[in-house]
Amino acid sequence: MNKETEGTLLALLGMFLYGMEPVIIKANPANPMSFAAFSALIASLILWPIVLLTSSWRDAKENPQYLPKAFLVGVFGTALAYIAYSYGARLSTAINASLITRAEVLFSFLLAYIFLKEKITKEQLFWSFSILGGLFLVITQGKAIIPRKGDLLLLLVPLFWQSGHVIAKKLPYNPFLIAAFRNTSGALLLFLLALPSGVEFPKIAMAEGVILSFGQVIWYLAIKQINLSKATAIITPAPAIAIGIAILLGERFTIYHLAGFLLITLGTFMVSRIKSELKESA
Repeated sequence: MNKETEGTLLALLGMFLYGMEPVIIKANPANPMSFAAFSALIASLILWPIVLLTSSWRDAKENPQYLPKAFLVGVFGTALAYIAYSYGARLSTAINASLITRAEVLFSFLLAYIFLKEKITKEQLFWSFSILGGLFLVITQGKAIIPRKGDLLLLLVPLFWQSGHVIAKKLPYNPFLIAAFRNTSGALLLFLLALPSGVEFPKIAMAEGVILSFGQVIWYLAIKQINLSKATAIITPAPAIAIGIAILLGERFTIYHLAGFLLITLGTFMVSRIKSELKESA
């Protein structure tokens, strides 16, 4: 199996795994900041033993100059992203939050083009907008979106995520090690922020910790093989997975769901077929 196929399959697996996250987050009964902190802590506790057993830690020993950047992945990708999401969602709506954070694919195109020198084709743009259009239909059910105060904060979330991904893609570390550093630094910052409002341990954080640990490893393995912009486009439909599960469990299926899922499926399939290239090879 070549790198392109392997990376594409990993990104598709990540899409299904992250699609389960909204279900778990919605079931959280505790302080959101505590939930995020414990989730990241549990993920790090899962990952560090694997790092030690597989000797992935040697990457850090051989390249210690990259340690600050490894911790920055957690600062941007976990701590800052979650803070912006938590406060932005309070000032906006669930629909706005779902759609605005999916703008990650657009930030990915911009940052990957500038910092990673990735080639962004017209075909990739077209099918990525097809995916976003499908998500819009599935999530909004054809209703108009009303801008809210928290929307600007929510717009920072995908920017923070992609900033962390750009840093991670350039790290010469094993994906297990990158994910371990990300969750450790993210957990430390989130615990500090959770202290004023009270720290409480929700058992559901254990499930989120498992998804974070394995989801992030799969994600970092994927972006080591294919372009960050392509991988991001592939995982963009993740929220639709949770909606699809809800429909299978008995929720009403509408014409908007049908149209949206068709656009998402077609767009994801077409994006997955596009070869990862750099601008220099164009």
